Amino acid sequence: MVFNTGAALLDAIVLAVVSREAEGTYGYKITQEVRQVIELSESTLYPVLRRLQKDDCLEVYDREFAGRNRRYYKITSRGYAQLKLYEAEWFQYSEKITGIFTGGAGR
Repeated sequence: MVFNTGAALLDAIVLAVVSREAEGTYGYKITQEVRQVIELSESTLYPVLRRLQKDDCLEVYDREFAGRNRRYYKITSRGYAQLKLYEAEWFQYSEKITGIFTGGAGR
């Protein structure tokens, strides 16, 4: 993709992906789902997850899987509120940009 993905949009995408799983999901799976829409490395994802955890948007817990601990991320009520704000902002923003592309803005 030729467009840069800013921190807020990346946060929104990660929150949306994590919110799909009621019990939470783990980093590798989050990376794979995000990569379906934007290019993302694991080294980019983990600072985002830590920031969202620090901001109380995600909670973290470990669960055993195949004899090893796997770290899971689960969205919090604050995370849901932030996701809803991001969604509202995104729809307004994308409508304006689409309007510019289609010649509808300012008419």
